Amino acid sequence: MNLMEDQQAPQSAEGEAKVITLCGSTKFEAEFAEVNQRLTMEGCVVISLGMFSLPGLPDYDWTADSADLKGRLGGVQFQKIRMADEVYIVDPGGYVGESTRREIAYAESLGKPVRYLSRERLARTGDGPKSESDRAVRSSGHERVVQAFSGRDYSLAARLRTPLIAVSTASGSAR
Repeated sequence: MNLMEDQQAPQSAEGEAKVITLCGSTKFEAEFAEVNQRLTMEGCVVISLGMFSLPGLPDYDWTADSADLKGRLGGVQFQKIRMADEVYIVDPGGYVGESTRREIAYAESLGKPVRYLSRERLARTGDGPKSESDRAVRSSGHERVVQAFSGRDYSLAARLRTPLIAVSTASGSAR
């Protein structure tokens, strides 16, 4: 008996393997590899980042091309999001940077489901917020409750420049 044949792979609405695009900071290369492997073993088609650092190309000045390159790579990532059934945020410790926030907002504007590595880890370990209405900002090992944080308003997290764990609620209220 083949174990893989007996397991049901996550499927898209069309009954095919679910396509999941990974988003997050390039500094989490090891976590991207871990998530990619796990989702692939679950039977998903995974679209990940194409590179985690700039390749060393002789006679090419990356500094002169950095703004244009960032724009091109951002456009490619948005296309990957459009191709996906779901977006998976690789955010160890709840860290979400500016580019990833844009990608989340774009995915949500397209109606794509968005999952977070940090939330799944919290659910498995039982650590962190005890209810959906709790919002915590983790900074230097201290937790602070953040009232009235909307999952789409990232300005507070940007001003605090701290990793953020945000749990959205239907009512939008916080305890």
